[in-house]
Amino acid sequence: MDKINIGFIGAGNMGFAIMKGISASSLNDGIQLFAYDPNTEQVNRLAEYGVTACASEQEIMENCKYVFLAVKPQIIEGVLETVAPFTTADTVFVSIAAGITAEFIAKKTIADAKVVLVMPNTPLLLGEGASALSRNDMVSEEEFDVVLNIFRVCGKAAVIPKDKMKEIIAVNGSSPAFIYLYAKGFIDYAETVGIDSDAAKELFAQSLIGSAKMITDSGYSIDELIKMVSSPGGTTLAGLDRLYEGNLTDTVKNCCESCTNRAYELSK
Repeated sequence: MDKINIGFIGAGNMGFAIMKGISASSLNDGIQLFAYDPNTEQVNRLAEYGVTACASEQEIMENCKYVFLAVKPQIIEGVLETVAPFTTADTVFVSIAAGITAEFIAKKTIADAKVVLVMPNTPLLLGEGASALSRNDMVSEEEFDVVLNIFRVCGKAAVIPKDKMKEIIAVNGSSPAFIYLYAKGFIDYAETVGIDSDAAKELFAQSLIGSAKMITDSGYSIDELIKMVSSPGGTTLAGLDRLYEGNLTDTVKNCCESCTNRAYELSK
């Protein structure tokens, strides 16, 4: 059976993570990976994963049906203008650029361009990614399944409506940074009271992992889980009271709205 050729334009952290995930999975036997990046060092580090280095975007387009646009939103317009002459009705673009729409990609390449939009996150580097995907009407079920399976081997993947791809960024794409900042508060506190930061980091990280499993696997709602930890008159309620006073959930909502607003700005 012939291998599916998949090319990456951009071999930074996210592109690297996806290619690494594919090479370490059962999908690797049926896929040949190609990559181009102006920074040749980025591509050279992929040699051990069986990725073929390409000298240009054109070489990617000429060799690959599936083309991952693993570049920053700020430079994707130039990349699309470069690949437009080599785009065919068979090309499937897979964009991980935040805020960029399928309509924008079609406008810059061909009118009936096949586009899959993906919002992944950096835990892909450890095979623990959380990726949201959507497709335009030009992409077939079979083509979409190829892309969906790639992100499933790199972690968890969910299909969402294409008109919610900007809103989902705060939930899974940017949220690791928000979680890290939250974690920093706990670890910094531990240091101020004389607890070793490494011990605090290990314990808090495991608390995050365990709490996440409780959310996904316990069958309890978020409110029920909070109540399970909160004994009347106890330490947890004392801490929760301060978080409620600080309107933590409103702050999170404002954070997400700012993230989404920026995604819309990037799409213009």
